[in-house]
Amino acid sequence: SGEVVRRILDEGERYGAVDIGRGRRVQVEFVSANPTGPLHIGHGRGAAIGDVIARLLEFTGHRVTREYYINDAERSRQMRLFAESLEARYMQALGREAELPPEGYHGEYMLDIARRIAEQHGDRFLHMPREERLRALMKLGRDMMVEEHRRDLERFRVRFDVWFSEQSLYESGEVWETMDLLRRSGHAYEADGALWLRSTDFGDDKDRVLVRQDGSPTYLASDLAYHRNKFARGFDLVIDIWGPDHHGYIARTKAGLQALGLDADRVEIFVHQIVRLTAGGEPVRMSKREGELVTLRQLMDEVGVDAARFFFLMRSADAHLDFDLELAKKESAENPVYYVQYAHARLCSLFKEAEERAVKMPDPEGVDFSLLSTEEEKSLAMALSEFPSEVEAAARRREPHRLVAYARELAKRFHLFYDRCPVLAERPKLRDARLLLCKATHIVLRNTLELLGVSAPERM
Repeated sequence: SGEVVRRILDEGERYGAVDIGRGRRVQVEFVSANPTGPLHIGHGRGAAIGDVIARLLEFTGHRVTREYYINDAERSRQMRLFAESLEARYMQALGREAELPPEGYHGEYMLDIARRIAEQHGDRFLHMPREERLRALMKLGRDMMVEEHRRDLERFRVRFDVWFSEQSLYESGEVWETMDLLRRSGHAYEADGALWLRSTDFGDDKDRVLVRQDGSPTYLASDLAYHRNKFARGFDLVIDIWGPDHHGYIARTKAGLQALGLDADRVEIFVHQIVRLTAGGEPVRMSKREGELVTLRQLMDEVGVDAARFFFLMRSADAHLDFDLELAKKESAENPVYYVQYAHARLCSLFKEAEERAVKMPDPEGVDFSLLSTEEEKSLAMALSEFPSEVEAAARRREPHRLVAYARELAKRFHLFYDRCPVLAERPKLRDARLLLCKATHIVLRNTLELLGVSAPERM
C-alpha cells in the first residue's frame, strides 16, 4: 500500500491517466437532437454517456473533438412541420386565426418561440409569400431551439467544439456529390423512380432508398455525406452515440461507408436505451401537457445536475434505465451520488480538523506504511491501486458506467475504513500513515468525480 499511496501523491490529478491514445484524433458525436423541441431526458442520457466517453478518451491520451449534428435539413418532413406549426402560432400571436397542422408540434414551447418572434419582428413575415415566410420562420425557430439546447447542455456541464448543420451539406453540394460517387461506383442504382443503395452487397438485409421518387433525399443520404465529411477532416476514429430509435440504422450506415470506400471499422456506433422515470418503483409523468416529454431542464430543476448525470450513467448504455426521482433527491446514504460525494466531504472535514489540531500532512518519504495492516486499510489501498486499470477498461470499452460502479465501491471501502480506523486519535506514526492513505483516497475520488462530470463538495 505504501507504493500505491506514494504514486498517487506523486501523480495527483494525472493518476490513472494511462496513455492508450497516443495522440490519436477522435471525434465523438452525441446528443444531435432535432431542433424542433426541447431536449428531453433521453437526450440527457446520451449527453452524459457521450460526455464521459469524451472525458475518458482525453484523460487517456486521445485528442478529442466533441460534435453536435443539427438535424436541420430544410427539405426534411420534421423541419417542414416545425415551420408550419410555428407559422400557425406566429399568426395566433398576432391575433390572427390559424390552424395548427394535425401532425405538427403542439407543445407549449412553440407558443413561447412564436411570441418572441412576434415581439422582435412584429408582422413583417405576414406580408411575405408563404414559402418565403415558412423559410424565414424555420430559420429563426431553429436558431432559438439550438440556443436553448446549447444553454441546457452547458448547465448539464456538456460543451461541444463543433455544431454541425445538416443543411450545410445541401448548401455545399456534398449530399449530391456523395450520391454521384455511389452511382458512378455502381453501388447505387435507379429503380421505381428512386435511387437505391446496394446495401445488401455489404451485409444489410435489404437495399435502402437514398433519394425518394419525389426527389427528396432520405436521412441516410445526408448521413453518408456527413460521414464522408468527418473522414475528410482527418479523424482516426469516429464515435457516434445514437438514441434508442436508431438501431436499424447501424447496418445501412456501415454498408454506405463501405460502398464509399471508407473504412467502416473506424466508425463505432453506440445506441443507448430508453430512460423511464419512476418514484419508489412507480412510473412518473412530470408533465401532462400535450406534446411535451419530460425535459432535461425539468429534471435538472428537480434533482440537480450531479444526481442527473450520476443516475444516467449508473447502467450500461445498452440497458434500459429506471431513473428513481425520489431516490435521486434523498440526502442519505441510500442515494448513490450522495453516498460518494459524502465520502469526499468527509475527507475534506478530516483534513480541516487535522489543520485545526496543528497536525501537518507528513512527507511520504518518512512514513511507515507497513503499519496499515487492518482489513479495512488493505481493502481501501487495493481499491486505489485498481483505478488506472478501471479507467483504461472504461475508456477502451466506452463504458462510463464502470466508473460509477468504481466510485461507489471506493466510497464504500472508505466509509468502512473511516468508521473503524480512527485517524487523528492514533499515535503519530500510525496517524501519519492513515492520513496519507486518506490523502490518496481524496485524490482518486476527485479524479473519478471529475471524469464523471460530478462535483466534489467540501461539505454536505
